[in-house]
Amino acid sequence: MYDYIRMIPNQTSPRYPYMIKYIFLLLFSTSVFAQNTAPKTVHVFVALCDNVNQGIVPVPKTLGNGQNPTTNLYWGALYGVKTHFKKSKDWTFIKSIPSENPQILERVLFKHTTTNTYLLADAYDGKYIKQTTIDFLKASSGDFSTFIKIDDKSLDFGGKADLVSYIGHDGLMEFQLDIAITKDTSSTKDAIILACYSKEYFTPYFEKTGATPLVWTTGLMAPEAYTLKWALDGWIQEKSDAEIRELAAQAYHHYQKCGMRGARNLLVTGF
Repeated sequence: MYDYIRMIPNQTSPRYPYMIKYIFLLLFSTSVFAQNTAPKTVHVFVALCDNVNQGIVPVPKTLGNGQNPTTNLYWGALYGVKTHFKKSKDWTFIKSIPSENPQILERVLFKHTTTNTYLLADAYDGKYIKQTTIDFLKASSGDFSTFIKIDDKSLDFGGKADLVSYIGHDGLMEFQLDIAITKDTSSTKDAIILACYSKEYFTPYFEKTGATPLVWTTGLMAPEAYTLKWALDGWIQEKSDAEIRELAAQAYHHYQKCGMRGARNLLVTGF
């Protein structure tokens, strides 16, 4: 903006009205272009923490009630997905959206404040962690299309999203999935998996999906929303995979005080 102002001649100059008009049109066209760029979409699959139905070390009852998203560790708690993104200055909460899937207890939509990026987050009933994992893997392969209508826009999520993410307990440590995964070769997408030992357990499936594992884990971790948020900061800025992974590690160290070496060993990118 300052550079444009410097271009304006003195008001007594005969060029003054023409330059004002030129600069106005330039700024207007830039704004319109930014608004009309195709939206980028992120779909987050959250398996609510569940003391009863998941093989986890039990957490306090309110945090581990997999049927109550309001207080759940991975959703409504301080660093749960819904709460953390609602408090972020970088994201605007749009609305809660009813889901026709009874396994999804709450669905929320956010928009990034400075870019045309939308984030859809689904809170799955904790006892349906297996189905959450299946839906996430289908989406990572280009399947499981989900469409959201907001104002005059139709937004593509699920298999049509640009980035998909899974947050929660790594159920693959307890069960195996016998599902057919057909890779969609027409498009590629990025993925972030915040769950314990996710690289080890998700690799056999991800070798089939075709998605790029931007961030996943090599050990035990707390799959809280700050790691996802910082990684998305880098992704939105179109940083490299290595830089996105570094931001995720910085976030984990910042909140967990685990040391950068430990965070970098835990959060990795690629195969």
